[in-house]
Amino acid sequence: MTDPRPTPPVAEPWVEVTASRYFSSWLADQNISLAFTTYQVGKLFFLGRGADGALSVFERTFNRCMGLWGDGQTLWMSSLYQLWRFENVLRPGQLHNGFDRLYVPRVGHTTGDLDAHDIAVEADGRVVFVNTRFGCLATLHDRDSFTPLWRPPFLSKLAPEDRCHLNGLALVDGKARFVTAVSASDVVDGWRDRRRDGGCVLDVQSNEIVASGLSMPHSPRFHAGKLWLLNSGTGHFGSITPGGAFEPLTFCPGYLRGLALVGDFAVVGLSEARHEKTFGGLALDEALASKGVVPRCGLCVIDLRSGDIVEWVRLQGTVRELYDVVVLPGVMRPMAFGFKSDEIQRVLTIPDERFVC
Repeated sequence: MTDPRPTPPVAEPWVEVTASRYFSSWLADQNISLAFTTYQVGKLFFLGRGADGALSVFERTFNRCMGLWGDGQTLWMSSLYQLWRFENVLRPGQLHNGFDRLYVPRVGHTTGDLDAHDIAVEADGRVVFVNTRFGCLATLHDRDSFTPLWRPPFLSKLAPEDRCHLNGLALVDGKARFVTAVSASDVVDGWRDRRRDGGCVLDVQSNEIVASGLSMPHSPRFHAGKLWLLNSGTGHFGSITPGGAFEPLTFCPGYLRGLALVGDFAVVGLSEARHEKTFGGLALDEALASKGVVPRCGLCVIDLRSGDIVEWVRLQGTVRELYDVVVLPGVMRPMAFGFKSDEIQRVLTIPDERFVC
């Protein structure tokens, strides 16, 4: 007898993560895992590998999470109105449900909404972040929202106006050195008028613009003697020459944000294009059309020696935009605790023991 009731539709997964055939092997070869953020849906993702070598995907929810910094033991992350410090609570060789890193949010610094983008920890332990709303580099303060450290010479004052859309930060020899801005504007929200060619790189130490004519640059990183960055408005990953020119190495099919480098490889974050004026009318649109592709959301692994994309990760579903990606050295399979479940209140640690319940 036929059941007259309609068959309920099968629920689609909110996100589907697929990877190239040898991506997990590449993680193993480099002895790393990856973490990346999407502020669009407020998620912190971890990519590692299980005991069987299969890709491990883990996520936690944090409102508007963006910039990341990590060394394998400590992880810093910027979010909507807080900067979070996570600590791994597992001892060497210890596992928790098959994971070799368990990151617990230990300290949250409440700053208010500064639209904090990139974050990094200098060699002396000072936390430096890009305060995009005020257009400056800043550090934490015990009482105030932030302590300003530096602002571009073209900004006439500190004001919560996002005048130039300062966004990226690169350390050199353990100190803040290079930053990226979408334009050199000194009026409220002025960067939107120069999205196509107003981008620049500034040297924090010399207070000079060292590269200009870029299109919405992001994620400067210093590695192997070169300053690498994403010329996001064109879809190119490349480096800045000693003469201040951008030298493209690889075109990636998406709006680029998030860059991590390890050995001879770069890991680049890709986002789908937004259907709004801010991200329209860029050279990226023309390049994608000429190559007959649509923008993707995910990660590309680029060989710095050849410029080839040797591995990739693709996200489909609800997640359409990424912001930052970081390498976790010496980590096989990471996870973290968040605040949506009661796990975090049931796991306690003391110096000599772990997981006192």
